[in-house]
Amino acid sequence: MLFSGTNIAAGRAIGVVVATGVQTEIGKIRDEMASTDPERTPLQQKLDQFGEQLSKVISVICVAVWAINVGHFNDPVHGGSWLRGAVYYFKIAVALAVAAIPEGLPAVITTCLALGTRRMARKNAIVRSLPSVETLGCTSVICSDKTGTLTTNQMSVCRMFVVDSVSGERCSLSEFTVTGSTYAPEGDVYKDGSAVKCSRYEGLVEMATICALCNDSSLDYNEAKGAYEKVGEATETALCCLVEKMNAFETDLRGLSPAERATACCSVIKQLMKKELTLEFSRDRKSMSVFCSSNKLTRSAAGAKMFVKGAPESVLERCSYVRVSGSARVPLSPVVREQLLSVVRQWATGRDTLRCLAMATRDAPPDIHRLNLENSAAFANYESDLTFVGCVGMLDPPRKEVLNAVRMCRQAGIRVIMITGDNKGTALSICRRVGIITEQEEEQEGAGVIGGLTGREFDELPPHLQRQACQTARCFARVEPAHKSRIVEYLQSLNDITAMTGDGVNDAPALKKAEIGIAMGSGTAVAKSASEMILADDNFSTIVAAVEEGRAIYNNMKQFIRYLISSNIGEVVCIFLTAALGMPEALIPVQLLWVNLVTDGFPATALGFNPPDLDIMSRPPRSPKEPLISSWLFCRYLIIGCYVGAATVGAAAWWFMAAHDGPKLTFYQLSHYLQCSEGHAEFAGVQCSVFESPYPMTMALSVLVTIEMCNALNSLSENQSLLKMPPWSNPWLVGAICLSMALHFLILYVDPLPVIFQIRPLSWTQWVVVLKLSLPVILMDEALKLLARNYIEPGSHIQVRTSDVSRLSHHNTFLF
Repeated sequence: MLFSGTNIAAGRAIGVVVATGVQTEIGKIRDEMASTDPERTPLQQKLDQFGEQLSKVISVICVAVWAINVGHFNDPVHGGSWLRGAVYYFKIAVALAVAAIPEGLPAVITTCLALGTRRMARKNAIVRSLPSVETLGCTSVICSDKTGTLTTNQMSVCRMFVVDSVSGERCSLSEFTVTGSTYAPEGDVYKDGSAVKCSRYEGLVEMATICALCNDSSLDYNEAKGAYEKVGEATETALCCLVEKMNAFETDLRGLSPAERATACCSVIKQLMKKELTLEFSRDRKSMSVFCSSNKLTRSAAGAKMFVKGAPESVLERCSYVRVSGSARVPLSPVVREQLLSVVRQWATGRDTLRCLAMATRDAPPDIHRLNLENSAAFANYESDLTFVGCVGMLDPPRKEVLNAVRMCRQAGIRVIMITGDNKGTALSICRRVGIITEQEEEQEGAGVIGGLTGREFDELPPHLQRQACQTARCFARVEPAHKSRIVEYLQSLNDITAMTGDGVNDAPALKKAEIGIAMGSGTAVAKSASEMILADDNFSTIVAAVEEGRAIYNNMKQFIRYLISSNIGEVVCIFLTAALGMPEALIPVQLLWVNLVTDGFPATALGFNPPDLDIMSRPPRSPKEPLISSWLFCRYLIIGCYVGAATVGAAAWWFMAAHDGPKLTFYQLSHYLQCSEGHAEFAGVQCSVFESPYPMTMALSVLVTIEMCNALNSLSENQSLLKMPPWSNPWLVGAICLSMALHFLILYVDPLPVIFQIRPLSWTQWVVVLKLSLPVILMDEALKLLARNYIEPGSHIQVRTSDVSRLSHHNTFLF
């Protein structure tokens, strides 16, 4: 069956079309993606709720302010007209609405998210949807592919052995380890912890020869990327890389360019031996072989040779001899064969789960002219009477940075699940190596689900056990793309926020369904279009960095929302107090708009550059149902906001009642200014025009701006003190505060702006009063932070036992 979308490499054929359009497999994928309704992100839902609540509260307050002043509608200042008084207080209510609404909030949120996407792009995480940036901070489960994401996708030989001697029914092996986890020909060969020269071991020289000649792949240096890449099969490329590391013929590698270094040692071997014929690999015999003739007599090849590589059990079955040190060979007894196979099984099923290949040779091969090459069934007969040389064990090694990334996930309360099409043994091995599964978890859970499931085992479970498996499993192996969609559905039913990786067309429905679909940079265009984020480097640690960035962005958004809302509460309190106390206006609408849109905008935007809290990855994932503003946070906003409002009104009252250049009014005169007239006894000697002076509004506006700049410093962190996160930890914020103050000085001291904003320049004495009223807000917020850290939110961190982390580090040490 040829599926729609398959690339044809070569050839031609006649086919019968059995399905078109939506009836094809790609069509079914398209229908499944279309049937997945896009859901609003947690941030969008919270902002909608916040907007609704804010509008209701503002409406109630505005009506209340208007109603409170019904008794003043007929005051003399309104000419005795009830209608004019009603309109006047309606304007005050409108000013109150202007003060309460954070007009700059949408722009600041968009800017913060955009800045976050830029920082993520620098870390190789390309975000396609702005709202998904914040959703990353809620991630509680990461479902990751294995190949290329948790691993390097670069097969590497890490262990090998040759036979040292055979004594009776026992054999002695020389085992070697090989360093280097990429295709770069950089690494050494070790025996018993010490580096060795492979040229001193006849078995290793012969093994290098077999690896180089039983090979149709090669290493290549990509000048543009500055990295070594495979040309051909990954397994054979790993053998080429091994040959380069072994340098069995002591090739002079000095002065070689990276491109020349890629094939230097293999080229030497191919000059010594000429490949005459290749018997290709087949699943029946599980091996391949080459017939070679020597161009020069060497230690590993004299005359015609047949070199064989393949599955150890298959190759050893056709071996009659075994190579021992000194180029000698001895008969291979069944007992020795079983000993060799037991070592191979140990490598293949142990902690590393290595892919093993055996190397063998036939010293006197048949004449190639007498071979029946049309009958592949006869190839096994030609590959007989072999001499076993040695065995290599290779794996797709985990990325070095993944272990620490998984450890960070554990500390952050994020569960990592590996989902792979590879076999279960290999998958579990990688899980153990990178810390997805710890030894303690295996001991506690024992049987079943925690250790991992295959796709078939998952299908055989009833639905309630499938749901339970998704709740506890760490590994799903031999899965199909349809399994990914079901796993996402079960995780969503458990109220988990899931990040799912994928790279193929078949992965698109699962990527679309997950809250955070993550496509690989090397993936298909369909997968990328269905995702919210693309990993340019296909690296798991990039996902963790993106989650950390998402948490930091949400924290920063909370901080500038806290900054704006507490400031707006202060403005509301200011207007409410002046209206309730019957005082002259401390702030007018044009001043409020200037503060909300301009003065506050720069620090609010700069708060998006706040560095992450020191403990940001020690907190559990945030629940998507968690309110944007909790009751405690609202209480904090209210306390700070009330102080802002009281200080602002107090600044205006100070000028009226205590300033040396002010009218020195009594509180009664100030709170009943609307009754001021020439014949009123309480206002004897008071000029009523003083209540229209711009100086009290200037004092109020200056206190409001200064106190909000101090409040911006408080917003560097939700709970951490300024002593731990000083202002210079965010230089952008310091610059924004300076810019906002410069703009305030501009409207104060540069004509004709003071006239437009109905304010006047302040003296040094007046600025001292402004600072005295503004700076206490820092001490107040520090006290509230101390209260939150020690009493209100003391348990907001995940307690990770040191023994668990140290055990994780100890049992997951890499050889590479």
